[in-house]
Amino acid sequence: MYSFLVNPASRSGRGQKYWERIKPVLEERRIPYQVFFSKGPGDMIKLSRQLTSSPSPEGADVHLVVLGGDGTANEAVQGIVDFSRTRFSYIPTGSSNDLARDTGISRNPLEALECILSSARERRMDVGFLHYNTAYLPEASRPADVPPPDRRFLVSSGIGFDAGVCQEAMKSRMKDFLNKVGLGKLTYLGIALKQLMRSGRDSAELIIDENSPSAKSIRLPGLMFIACMSHCYEGGGFYFCPGADAADGRLDLCTVSGVPKWKVLMVLPTAFQGKHYRYHGVERYCGQTIHIRTSAPLWVHTDGEVACRSDDITVSCSKQLLRFYY
Repeated sequence: MYSFLVNPASRSGRGQKYWERIKPVLEERRIPYQVFFSKGPGDMIKLSRQLTSSPSPEGADVHLVVLGGDGTANEAVQGIVDFSRTRFSYIPTGSSNDLARDTGISRNPLEALECILSSARERRMDVGFLHYNTAYLPEASRPADVPPPDRRFLVSSGIGFDAGVCQEAMKSRMKDFLNKVGLGKLTYLGIALKQLMRSGRDSAELIIDENSPSAKSIRLPGLMFIACMSHCYEGGGFYFCPGADAADGRLDLCTVSGVPKWKVLMVLPTAFQGKHYRYHGVERYCGQTIHIRTSAPLWVHTDGEVACRSDDITVSCSKQLLRFYY
């Protein structure tokens, strides 16, 4: 039994169209399945939690097939109760699709479906965890004395410039329109230029594996962003961490600090080919637990999803927790 979790609104309605192409294949081949549709933020978490916490016949695995973008996959992972009996698959329909890019999953929904049905293999995949040591919530979004819950992520978690772009894109009125005409990435380009002007004013302290003998502390003046990555790609194809291994139990970090704003415009395009580390101020680190303190609250994201700002977070990695099938 496959449990399809469909975000019909992903990429301005493309999710619904993809499901309409997939459904006849399942019925023609008499594949046992059930389907659930999200109607708004948080629905995927509830559906995933319900499916992975309910008893199944003879202890059988639950196989979730998420149809949506990276943000939809992120929400579904938040709700998993029992990772040991959950199989997880993904059919990409979003505008970034960095998870699919790094794992080689086809953007063609029928090809991605065929791999799941006929030749899916299990790949144990790391799951990242974000803990807010302090949090500054958007107005009226949550009572002040209720902290946001810890977040899981599959691709990356970041603080600073990249999270600021994600936060503004989430509420952009132009994003849906540009997605419909196939120009969705222009949304991020315009917002990125705007956010760039606001960035680089703060500093950060980065502490890697602080409770281990190999702990190291790094000061980052003029911080642009810190990306903590399990996979190689983020932000719709930025090759920030070439060689990152999503099954080694460690996070690869890309930090950008002390780089003049005019030079950032030169650095970022080179990141599509992974050549950005040639520039001074762009550094790479690696660790299992990352403690980040910043001089001012900055936006924080998990797989492009933004809940709040923080000036003190801990990011960690749980090795090969997810049973990923593709």
